[in-house]
Amino acid sequence: MDDLARHADTLRSLPASCGPVRLVAVDGHAGSGKSTFAGRLAAALGGAPVLHLDDLATHEELFGWTGRLRDQVLRPLARGEDARYAPYDWTGRRFGPARTLEAAPVVLVEGVGAGRREVRSWLAALCWMELGPAESWGRGRARDGAGLTEFWDGWTAAEERHFAADPSRPYADVLVRQVPEGYVWLEGPGATAGVNRFVTEGRRTPPPY
Repeated sequence: MDDLARHADTLRSLPASCGPVRLVAVDGHAGSGKSTFAGRLAAALGGAPVLHLDDLATHEELFGWTGRLRDQVLRPLARGEDARYAPYDWTGRRFGPARTLEAAPVVLVEGVGAGRREVRSWLAALCWMELGPAESWGRGRARDGAGLTEFWDGWTAAEERHFAADPSRPYADVLVRQVPEGYVWLEGPGATAGVNRFVTEGRRTPPPY
């Protein structure tokens, strides 16, 4: 089994992709374990900043957050500046006070659609949580309880539409499979090198700063 410390070293050694930042996406189906994995990877990176895309989505725009991501996060990071974004309050249904996202050497962005086509050119690496939709959604529904059944019904339909039109997995550099002992990293379908060095310099198209 691969250990996160070793892969953290690999991520640190990748070419910067968003100004001075190595932006690493963690994508996968809702309920696949993205947030937990991103948190553990961030810890292995010594406390790397993590952006949760749930903070940019809204009830009305489950996948319509790309403009906010670009303007509030990607463009400032590309200039070497800390980003400032307003997280969405899912209970109050409004955006809250702004938060700062440091322009650290490695920044993680996690959420469904983190590897979508409008984001990929800004990424140093794309990780995909290797868990199918049925099992992922089942885990998510069990976690959130019966009170969110209606939301999950709408979410799963929206997620199916999103990935049908704009799949992330075919472009993943690494597939991450959770096992009882931790995580196994496998070379993804989008990788051009082995899993120990899953992105090669110059592979990505430079982002439109």
